Amino acid sequence: MKLIIKHRNFRKATLMLVIAFTLQSCFVAKDYVRPNLETETEALYRTENLPTDSVSIADISWKTLFTDQYLQQYIEEGLQNNMDVRIALQQIIAAQAYAKQGKAGYLPSVNVGANWTHQELSKNTQFGAFLDNTSTDQYDVTANLSWEADIWGKIRSNKRATQAAYLQSVAGHQAVKTQLVSSIANTYYNLLALDAQLKITKETIATRDSSVTTIKALKDAGQVTQIAVDQNIAQYNSARALQVDIETAIFYTENTLSILLGKAPQHFERSSLDLQHIEQDIVLGVPATLLSNRPDVMAAEYGLIQSFELTNVARSNFYPSLTLTASGGFQSLEIDELLNSNSLFANIIGGLTQPLFNKRALKTQKEVAIAQQEQSLLQFKKTLLIAGSEVSNALFSYESETKKFEFRKNEVEALRTAETNSEELLKNGYAHYLDLLTARESALSAELNIIDSKLQQLVSLVDLYEALGGGWR
Repeated sequence: MKLIIKHRNFRKATLMLVIAFTLQSCFVAKDYVRPNLETETEALYRTENLPTDSVSIADISWKTLFTDQYLQQYIEEGLQNNMDVRIALQQIIAAQAYAKQGKAGYLPSVNVGANWTHQELSKNTQFGAFLDNTSTDQYDVTANLSWEADIWGKIRSNKRATQAAYLQSVAGHQAVKTQLVSSIANTYYNLLALDAQLKITKETIATRDSSVTTIKALKDAGQVTQIAVDQNIAQYNSARALQVDIETAIFYTENTLSILLGKAPQHFERSSLDLQHIEQDIVLGVPATLLSNRPDVMAAEYGLIQSFELTNVARSNFYPSLTLTASGGFQSLEIDELLNSNSLFANIIGGLTQPLFNKRALKTQKEVAIAQQEQSLLQFKKTLLIAGSEVSNALFSYESETKKFEFRKNEVEALRTAETNSEELLKNGYAHYLDLLTARESALSAELNIIDSKLQQLVSLVDLYEALGGGWR
């Protein structure tokens, strides 16, 4: 008889499981579809030379783009030691743990426990009055199982939401790497530019020191006054002060690079600005490539996917949930008979639970989820627009600095010629000393400007590389 009852219970439990898996085809949850972004990406770069190739400079590894061996070494060190990169890596590990938990949502919950219950009945109660011994002890070892069928796709959506959150953290890590590569390259180029400016300044100081001697000789010869001597000395000291400013800037910039590399402040070996050459063609790729190249754009879309899936979860909470619970184990009044076959017990319960009144909690959850999904969509579109604007700015800046560099070169050549001619004319008594002072100051300023122009050209290239999503591969 017991065997027949157990067989019937097994068939009922099996039937409940079959019904549960059959109902899973009735998903309330929807599948994510990327929104139409054709309008947002149509003229994102604001250039007349619209790109048609899907390949962009962002597809190139930073090891290929940056050929300076010192710079390559520092970028490698930064990616290994930078604190922001390491913090982002820990965020990935945390998100990965949640993603694993989301995958385990299909599995049942199982727990096992052992209990001892001691009970003392009152003599004045209905049962205590008829019992000689009102004290009882009960021992049990019980295992409990609980499983929910994913009828409406709630567990599936929650799994996808945690997976999207994990991928968002991965994209965030990639964004940190992209920014780090850009920051290290720009800081390194700043150091090279400061070195070049320091070299020019030291040469200027040597020239002006010699000029002071020359102007003193001219004063002794009666060709100039003491005012000319004093102004030449002032100009010499101005160059010396500029040297101190540049050396201070180098010191601060090296400390900045130290932070980026996760190292104590120190001096860094480096090459020179003259050796920096851009050997890669500037290829933008179509604006749609930003969706797969820019880590922040990818992160924003993963945020949208997560919000979308959580909206699915909120919708599915309105529908009934099918749960299967079971418990079993050993139960006995005597501890020495606890593991006896007669102490075995088992319970199986399957049921549908339909939420009715819950103080508007489910409706509020759904409304909030829909609003957050719309917020994530707007953030995604905003991030894409910002990405396009950064590409447009960096491209325009690179083209402008390339043009300006040629004008700067012509300016330097003209002013250096003017300085030489003014000095010769002054020695022969055909020019005023103020002409020479003006020519020298203008020439130094132009020399420093052309170095800055070369720096800005390199920086704009790095900015364009970052804006297109390069650096994290």
